[in-house]
Amino acid sequence: MTKYTVLFTLLFSVVLSCGESVPEATISEEKEIEKAEFAIIIHGGAGTILKKNMTSEKEAAYKAKLEEAIRVGYEILINGGTSLDAVEKTINVMEDSPLFNAGKGAVFTNAETNELDASIMDGKTLNAGASAGTITVRNPINLARVIMDKSPHVMMAGAGADTYAKEQGLSIVDPSYFYTENRFNALKRAMESEKIELDHDDKQAFYDPEIKDFKFGTVGCAALDKHGNLAAGTSTGGMTNKRYGRVGDAPIIGAGTYANNNSCAVSSTGWGEYFIRSMVAYDISALMQYKGLTLQEAAREVIHTKVAGLGGDGGIVAVDK
Repeated sequence: MTKYTVLFTLLFSVVLSCGESVPEATISEEKEIEKAEFAIIIHGGAGTILKKNMTSEKEAAYKAKLEEAIRVGYEILINGGTSLDAVEKTINVMEDSPLFNAGKGAVFTNAETNELDASIMDGKTLNAGASAGTITVRNPINLARVIMDKSPHVMMAGAGADTYAKEQGLSIVDPSYFYTENRFNALKRAMESEKIELDHDDKQAFYDPEIKDFKFGTVGCAALDKHGNLAAGTSTGGMTNKRYGRVGDAPIIGAGTYANNNSCAVSSTGWGEYFIRSMVAYDISALMQYKGLTLQEAAREVIHTKVAGLGGDGGIVAVDK
């Protein structure tokens, strides 16, 4: 029987990233389990946490929410549930928290609105679903799943996606639901500086005065279930102060999310424009399938060479077959 590693990822610097990680800020627990046959990993955005700029209370809050999220998926998997369910429900926990740039904690656009994106993919069938620019869907990852399961399409966007979500009986909220004071203040600071600030950019703190050089951004999950099926999902509020209906990599299948039972499941987080141009998630899978690289080798090639070579940065989490 194959041996797998169940990795409980409790903080973000485990993400394979172009930037330096901070070991003391990484709280991870690895348990090598014989005959476990499943795995799950999560991220809450690429970057570096500097402990000197985070209160113990704030650090505890992030750790607790991340652990809550991954344990939801873990319980599904250990009880024989599907990787798709584990990914969706795990991401729901982070979408419902104001701590992350997804769902409730989404950043604001230049028009002082919140526009949310998400995607999910099934490694067994290569079926996928995605939504972009929704403003009333409480959990965008749920909409992505419904689009995948119930529609003939892969992606829906804007008002049409909101309408479809309502027709499918998903949780619909007033746009004011997504308002959080710190995100709105971040927009004001961004507008004052007339600068588009990325959710992963480590040059200027705008998320919280207690946090410097780090942005808690896009959330994602990749999982392998006991049936041998892979799945991945990603959800985000995008870029602070974004304009013109800008869409990043998170809802783009092959860029922000990809899963294939022949290789791996990947969820990305980073500078979306570069991740789209590099087709990061798919490229990692392709290097494994066509060149025989390991997941680690493929991920390093794409993130540290391809994306970095273009001038972008960010990271991924992934699980191989």
